[in-house]
Amino acid sequence: MFLYATLLVCGGLAGVTTVLFGFGGGFVVVPLLYTMLTMTHAAGSPVAQSAMQIAVATSSCVMIFGSSMATWRHHRAGNVDWPQARAMGGYIAAGAIVGAAAASWLSGDWVRWAFIAYLAATILDSALRPGFMHARPAAARPMTVATTAAVGLGIGTIAAFLGVGGSVMTVPLMRRRGATMTQATAMANPLSLPMALAATATYVALAWRHGATLGPAHAGYVDLLAFAVLAGGSWAGIRLAARWIGRIPDRVHAVTYIALLAVVLVVMLAV
Repeated sequence: MFLYATLLVCGGLAGVTTVLFGFGGGFVVVPLLYTMLTMTHAAGSPVAQSAMQIAVATSSCVMIFGSSMATWRHHRAGNVDWPQARAMGGYIAAGAIVGAAAASWLSGDWVRWAFIAYLAATILDSALRPGFMHARPAAARPMTVATTAAVGLGIGTIAAFLGVGGSVMTVPLMRRRGATMTQATAMANPLSLPMALAATATYVALAWRHGATLGPAHAGYVDLLAFAVLAGGSWAGIRLAARWIGRIPDRVHAVTYIALLAVVLVVMLAV
């Protein structure tokens, strides 16, 4: 019960990061669930061997719930650029199928180290390259169809492979195109939703196809009990954090975003 109580609390934290930072919960859920599964199952068991895939798949499923709620909150606040979200959404969904399929075929260690490498690269890029830490408000030029397709496919593939939503790519992208942190994190939620839907469906289908014997409380690689607990916590966290939408100073918002990524990197290196 203690472990699931911890999941509930961390689901709440995931809800807060979803609505305020566009993380989709993956940066909280993936390390936590991976650690919990490897601690509670024998090293050679099917669950332990697939721990990273289960963590990523369950994270993607939780993102469907969290991103939907957070998108509605930001829509009500007027922060979502719907034409841009619609233009990129289909490409993100297509890329998510590729990313989830790749993660299902590779070993859990490969997925874990890919998660760590991408996280480290994102932190360094955001902290050192001009355009993220300091706001440079400007009217962003619309992306061409080819650029939109390439960016959307890349975001969907990487996000589904790592189970982290599109925040690590969409927030820096929108930020460097002149968006405030509130606008950038708002856009991360509707852009995470098609990825989460496509990735979850793929993880469910491929786990069954591969004959994964994870037990009755799983839908493919998705841990249903963990999903229910995390979704409940996420709901509470989103309701709590929604009052802070648009109220965090831009510089503080950007620094906190990088600091949270750094915390998750340390956790993933430690497990």
